[in-house]
Amino acid sequence: MPLYLTRFSYTAETWARLIGNPEDRRKAAQSYIESVGGELHGFWYAFGKHDGYTLWEAPDNVSMAAVALAISSGGALSSLETIVLLTVDETMDALRKAGQVQYRAPGA
Repeated sequence: MPLYLTRFSYTAETWARLIGNPEDRRKAAQSYIESVGGELHGFWYAFGKHDGYTLWEAPDNVSMAAVALAISSGGALSSLETIVLLTVDETMDALRKAGQVQYRAPGA
């Protein structure tokens, strides 16, 4: 199954709610991905531009998109970015295929 990295940031209101009532959001994230047949591999909070990161495994892009859309529509996040991760073997295959693409630069 494909792996996905998400970067997210909470709204100020969400942080205020979590300060008032601390909650381990890993459990919620796990239930979201499991509902589409996936698995949560990690959940981290961070300093910097994004408040947190998650590593998910989902059956396909549509399943991961469904989870991302459901989470985004809830209003607790100010941003959510999902990144599809490629294995080294997938990247090697892409590199070999790239050599077969007859690219022409604009204006060339």
